Amino acid sequence: MHKYREKIRLFLGYKSCKKASLTASILLLTVFSSSNHSADIKLPLLGDSSSGIVSKQQEYKLGKSWLQAFRRHVELHDDPILQSYLEQLSYDLVAHSDLEDTRLTVVVVNNPTINAFAVPGGVIGIHTGIFTYADNEDQLSSIIAHEIAHLSQRHFARSMEAQRSASAISLAGLLATIIVSSQADTDAAIATLTTAQALSADQQLRYSRNNEQEADRLGVRIMTRAGKDPGASADMLNNMLALSRYKGNRPPEFLLTHPVTERRVADTRARTISAATRHYPENSNYYLMQARAAVLVHDDAKFSVKYFQQKIDSNSLQTKAAKYGLALAYSNLGDHKQARKILASLLSKDPMNSLLTYTDIENDIAAQEYNIALSKLEYQLKLNGKNYPLQALLAETLWQNNQYSASAKVLTQLSNQRKEDPAIWYKLAEVRGLAGDISGVHRARAEYFILVGAFERAKQQLNLAAKLLAYDFKQASIIKQRLIEVEQMEKNLRRL
Repeated sequence: MHKYREKIRLFLGYKSCKKASLTASILLLTVFSSSNHSADIKLPLLGDSSSGIVSKQQEYKLGKSWLQAFRRHVELHDDPILQSYLEQLSYDLVAHSDLEDTRLTVVVVNNPTINAFAVPGGVIGIHTGIFTYADNEDQLSSIIAHEIAHLSQRHFARSMEAQRSASAISLAGLLATIIVSSQADTDAAIATLTTAQALSADQQLRYSRNNEQEADRLGVRIMTRAGKDPGASADMLNNMLALSRYKGNRPPEFLLTHPVTERRVADTRARTISAATRHYPENSNYYLMQARAAVLVHDDAKFSVKYFQQKIDSNSLQTKAAKYGLALAYSNLGDHKQARKILASLLSKDPMNSLLTYTDIENDIAAQEYNIALSKLEYQLKLNGKNYPLQALLAETLWQNNQYSASAKVLTQLSNQRKEDPAIWYKLAEVRGLAGDISGVHRARAEYFILVGAFERAKQQLNLAAKLLAYDFKQASIIKQRLIEVEQMEKNLRRL
């Protein structure tokens, strides 16, 4: 997984830069976006003083365009088990919401800051740092439910309508802030957000107080419908309020765009007081996910070993999660034997736990015990053949074991199931190249470039594939049709 992330940085041309330079470039994007001065990010306008509120279909297309730009500038975290967990949690909440268009894209960013965001068109973004501040799954759910409420009530579009006499508004300002908060430290994000707001008379990055109150109310309703503890909403707000006090005049970016006040906490608490007498079962796997996120956030295996060992020594209430985190840390440190020992102990008490099983196989792959990993995967996939994280592990194991054609077959199946997952298309291009399927490389790369909004590169790859498959009428026709579709995507973007 780490090798993949490093390769993708080079593939897309990511470059390290000083915080000041990055911040300045993003600010320029914010200021000049409505004039299309940015060559890298071309987002259509959400509306202007004459067009009125954006339609729901436009909103969806705008969200897709925004996501393409975001993917191009921010490394998304490639962790199938964490991705699957957050997707399932979000889909469950959406099913109990008033959101009419339930098409949802969950974006996971490995960043220690507390941040989540919702973008028109069904995009929900979550920083791994949120796990640090959410004490349980219901508190995490309350954040996601709140963002879903913003989407269901179309707060971004409604704020545009309320400000229609102002200058043109676009999603570029929101994109700029989220990019900085995802890549740089909190200071850079705050500097960008503050300057962007100073330059924008309507302060378009903030939801209004009424919007926040409505999202709080509807978020609680979503939680109640989903069978989750609505009181966790007030608890999470209280956690964030305490964080805001601790940070003083330097709060996290999330708290600037979603300001938390004592009144807001009290209102939410009063709204959920009747739920206090009920018992809501906990999902113990949340604490394992929390430990997994902590390992990512620390990004230092030695530190993580000490951190989780201290948790165990202090008789933490979540000893199982601490041991799981310790196993992950040892695996990242290269001590696969110790990691296997801890995981075996955990599995002996909870043999049907899919997360523990997944991590055990991950450790086998890291230890280059590919035959053992394949044997375990064969058994697990018989039980659940359509499980995305297990299929991703199978593809990875086959790849590392030099079974490139078999890996490409699995990734091709995954690409059909998850057509808009750029990580899968990127890996598919890599493994097809190793398997000698050159036309397949170009086609997979084309799909990857489409998902990151690099349409010219996508067309180049499709044209290369067309030349190699000129003799195959059926495949050549499919590629020709895809080229037409890419051209149409560009036209649609210009028309929005």
